Amino acid sequence: MSLDLASLPAWAFAFVLVLGRIGAALTLLPGLGEASPPAMLRVGLAVGVTALLLPGIMPLIPHVPADVPTVAGMIAAEVVTGMWLGWLARLLVLALPIAGQLIAFMLGVSNVLVTDPELNAQSSAPEQMFSLAAPLALLIYGLYAVPLAALAGSYELIKRGALLPAGDGAALAVGAVAQCFAPALKLASPFVLSAVVWHVTLGLLSRLVPNVLVYFVSLPGQILGGLVLLAVLGGGAAHHLAGCGQRGLRAADRSALTAMATPATPPPVMA
Repeated sequence: MSLDLASLPAWAFAFVLVLGRIGAALTLLPGLGEASPPAMLRVGLAVGVTALLLPGIMPLIPHVPADVPTVAGMIAAEVVTGMWLGWLARLLVLALPIAGQLIAFMLGVSNVLVTDPELNAQSSAPEQMFSLAAPLALLIYGLYAVPLAALAGSYELIKRGALLPAGDGAALAVGAVAQCFAPALKLASPFVLSAVVWHVTLGLLSRLVPNVLVYFVSLPGQILGGLVLLAVLGGGAAHHLAGCGQRGLRAADRSALTAMATPATPPPVMA
């Protein structure tokens, strides 16, 4: 569709419709939707991404409805869809902060007096470190292109201006939550195993030597041993994360090439 004065209302409607999904998703996407950047920067990023994706998505956008309530409903549906997609992507990245919380609890360095605004729970140094590592890894390894490619491809799968099916949305949400907690437990599994062995050993020690103050003797060793284990495993985790980033980029490139090679099917003309 060419951009002329007659088609300007259709382009304006398409821009607002695409901005509803892209802007809502960018408020929650990992790496791009963090709370620390200024609001104007995030708004400019949403408008820029929308302007870049709009020419390719324009053939998929339905025609402008005649009544205003239908237009408002389509825009609201796009906003809900974008927030749902961004929330799914955010769940996968939350595995790192959750693993940091588990590691901090096993190390004995968690503090109940300091709250975390991201997870609304107790905050700690390992959890903050893992929280910063998640968006940093996404930006360093270029993984921000994966959710952007998924957003562009969502227009082929999800009907424009309509809400998601409740059953499919619930099934994907349950799967995303499972994929969030499983990597977190895998990352923290060496510390969980070490903590279990350590506490069993302390229980046997308290039985053998009842006069020993187990808490004051064990806590420094628990923290020191956990920090040593974190330092030893940190390099391997970084290499594993780099490999995951490279595989994700290759998958995103293949998806983008497939989407470019497949011609878009325009919606049927409304009578």
